[in-house]
Amino acid sequence: MHSALTNTSLHPLTLDGSTGEGGGQILRTGLALSMVTGRPLHITRIRAGRPKPGLMRQHLACVQAAVAVCRGQGDGAELGSQTLVFTPGAVRAGDYRFQIATAGSCLLVLQTVLPALILEGGESRVQLSGGTHNPMAPPFDFLERAFAPLVRRLGVGLDLQLQRRGFYPAGGGEVLAHITPAALPLTPVDVLERGPLQDAWGEALVPGLARNIATRELDALGQRMGWTFESGRLRQPPARQNEGPGNALLATLEYEHITEVFCQLGERSVSAVQVAKRLVDELRAYQRSTGALGPHLADQWMLPLALAVWRSGRAARYTCTEVTQHTATNAQTIAMGLPVRVQITPVDGAMRVDIAPV
Repeated sequence: MHSALTNTSLHPLTLDGSTGEGGGQILRTGLALSMVTGRPLHITRIRAGRPKPGLMRQHLACVQAAVAVCRGQGDGAELGSQTLVFTPGAVRAGDYRFQIATAGSCLLVLQTVLPALILEGGESRVQLSGGTHNPMAPPFDFLERAFAPLVRRLGVGLDLQLQRRGFYPAGGGEVLAHITPAALPLTPVDVLERGPLQDAWGEALVPGLARNIATRELDALGQRMGWTFESGRLRQPPARQNEGPGNALLATLEYEHITEVFCQLGERSVSAVQVAKRLVDELRAYQRSTGALGPHLADQWMLPLALAVWRSGRAARYTCTEVTQHTATNAQTIAMGLPVRVQITPVDGAMRVDIAPV
């Protein structure tokens, strides 16, 4: 895939929300691009590909957060709206608090405002409330262990603290993000290889539920992966006060150059063995490939790296196990909003993403 934008004057960034997978990612990336470039955003057919199209509470929270961070305006920012005209103002570092009343992912709100805040001149602290372990969104553990270390390699300070987990449908999670912008322009990095495996472990979170659910999930995971409690590769972290009810089974693979985190959420109708099997299927798909980044990290990493390429004028690249439709849509959106070219090509056992200035 090959996309390019040659003119980033302040003409509006016009996006069709039904493009590609037609979900909320186009809205979040569009808001982020609008904030960092100063270009107004016109987006239509928001989430047209979803059963309930338009802005839901968690998407509205993203718009409201963007408005707060850059003192902007959001015309059409209401529940169910499928059209938004966002006019950004000047981004300001500072202390912010964003709350999603439902169990919508507060980490997707962070994803929306983080690009603008890592380019801003001062430190920011962002307190987020809502879901931390959600379907269709990255869990906190993924952002802390896999995503944040990559962002720090650009020269940015990003510290994430989990104060309380929040699961669907209750929510109630609390996360604190401390963002320190780079002293110099962002430095692009290539991430082409994983390097040797240094550690691997699984953990089960079951706050507010019977502990034997965790035991069954970890036993099933351990049998398939050859991990044992005795080796410390199977863990059950303690719950914090007032967490849950909820269930997440996680696996972390720590390589020399990259850490990957995979997560499956438990549901009432899904057995512990099934949850473990789904997680192992994800792990094995990753292990079969030579790509450095898994499918979700490949998606999340694209925008911060594109910002570094834009600001530095230097190209960068990474390999990944696959490029999902979600990631391909994100690539297309980024190349419309920044003066960069995103090229995706198959390589031996993986995909390679090249981002270059234009």
